[in-house]
Order: sequence, then C-alpha cells, then structure tokens
Amino acid sequence: MKRIVVLGLFIVLLSRVAAQQQAPLRLLTWNLENLFDTEDDVGFADEEFLPEGPRHWTKHRYWEKMTEVARVVAAVAEEGGLPSLIGLCEVENDSVLRALTKRSVMRHLGYDYVMTHSEDARGIDVALLYQPARFRLLEHHDIRVPSQAHGLHATRDILYAKGLVLTSQGGVDTLHVMVVHLPSRTSGQQGDRNRRLAADVLWHTVDSIVGNRAGTAAEPRIVAMGDFNADSHDRIFKRAPLRLTDDSHAAGTYCFQGFWEWLDHILVSASVEPVSDARPLEYPWLLEGNKSYGGQMPRRTFRGTIYHGGISDHLPVLLDLQL
Repeated sequence: MKRIVVLGLFIVLLSRVAAQQQAPLRLLTWNLENLFDTEDDVGFADEEFLPEGPRHWTKHRYWEKMTEVARVVAAVAEEGGLPSLIGLCEVENDSVLRALTKRSVMRHLGYDYVMTHSEDARGIDVALLYQPARFRLLEHHDIRVPSQAHGLHATRDILYAKGLVLTSQGGVDTLHVMVVHLPSRTSGQQGDRNRRLAADVLWHTVDSIVGNRAGTAAEPRIVAMGDFNADSHDRIFKRAPLRLTDDSHAAGTYCFQGFWEWLDHILVSASVEPVSDARPLEYPWLLEGNKSYGGQMPRRTFRGTIYHGGISDHLPVLLDLQL
C-alpha cells in the first residue's frame, strides 16, 4: 500500500518536470546509513548485511528502505520541485543504485547515477543521482585518498562529476560536483588524520579546478556535498576554498546522546549563489522521540544490530542554487 501511495505522488510529479528547466538547481545530500543489498559482495566485509547475518537484512527490509527513500524525494518535489542532483553516502554498490533508480518507484523520475568503487573495507561508497535534463554529464571519476601511503586504513574515494547546466539567463555553463564521505571521528587519532588527509585532497582538487580564476567572471562553478563527519567549526574547513551554506538556526543533521551536530554539508564556490541557506529536512516520519535524552532524533534503520525500521541516522540536507 505504501508503494502505491508513493507511486501516485510520482505520477503527479512527472507533469512538473518540464516546468523545472529554468527553476533553481535543487541539490539534496543524504547519508543513507548502510544501504546494502542482500547479496554477498566478494572481497568486502558485508556479511552482517545478509539475510543470515547478525542484522538479518532481508529483501523485505531492503525494499522497505528503498520505498522510504523514494518517499522523501517525492516530498521534496512536492514542496518545490525534484532535486536535480542527489549526493548519497553509505551505498554499497551498483546493484543498490540500479535498484533505486531503475526498479524502485523512483524509476518513473528518470534519474541516472554515477558512483565510486573505492577500497573501503566494507565496500561503502558514495554516489550522485542526476536528472539528465538538468545536468548533462560530461565526465566523472574517482579521486583516491592516498591513506595507505600514509600508514592509514583505506578509506572512501571522492566522487567527481562534471556536467552542463542551464543558467538563469538561459545560457549553458559547466558545473563541477564532488560527493564526499570523510572518515569517521569514532576511529580515534587515525580517523582524525585520515579525515584531514581526505579534506586536503578535496581542497587541492578544488584549487586545481579554479586555478588563477578565483574572483574573476570566469571562476568555475563548484559544489561539494556529503557527510564530512565534521561540524562547521572543525579545522578541516579553515582552509576550504568553498563556502559553507548551513542554516545557522537549524539544529543539525545527526544526533548523538541528545546533542545535535551538523555533519552533512553542501559547500559552493563564490561563483554560485544559494537561493537560501541549506536546511535539514525534518519530515515527521524521519524523526522520533529521544527516550534517553529528550527531544527528537533521526529514526535510524538499526540500533546496534537490532532492526529499528527507520531510514537513516542522518537527516537529508536540501539547497537551491541560482546559476
């Protein structure tokens, strides 16, 4: 029944896609908390997300989560248009992305995708879903973070994609997009070093794209989004050549022991103008009461290894851009 309702919303939304061509470019980024399929991915430690694994990750639970992800995209579209670009973190492989874009109820919306294929031990990657009518993909590749060369554990690659977009003046320009999931802070000193290394690789990539065009009319349009595992005051942002777009009045995207933190960000170059600040989506079905600390928290998929039935322990972040 839930899938039928979401499908009905998408049928209504299809009629609106053509009208979006001159609308602001809508971006969404979201950490999907371990969106694994139910098959063993040889060479990666994904055994806990198998039907017979400790989390009992069944096809029913997998498709329930897919439907709920689609429900959020439908809700975003209802309040102002489909996201043209969706940066996803914690997705396992092409099987998951094909299922989401071509087999779930989102198949009616025409999203294509690109993703990384990194050396992360669990096989966790990042992906970019895009609307070809709003973002004409020109090229994409993985940016490897040289963790092992620095005596650190292999971590997730950064996804780079370049495409053509329509500007508000009716012209065409190039947009550079990077999707990141920086190493976790729970890994101690090694995790902190790895996160700083990954951030340095990201900022170096941005610097190489901009070159000597910073502050000029020819400055490239750049977006970086994803789970940075760092709030806006973290030192990794001190030398960032991009600006944060966080809404300073919002609580955050992740809640730990009752304290909200903003770990998921969308950063833009000076040549890109946000219509408003980026904001976490606080839809009621994404949240639940925090029985231990009071207030609310994201309704996650798992508590430890116990299935809880939510979508993610992170809230998605939405931003509209004027190009």
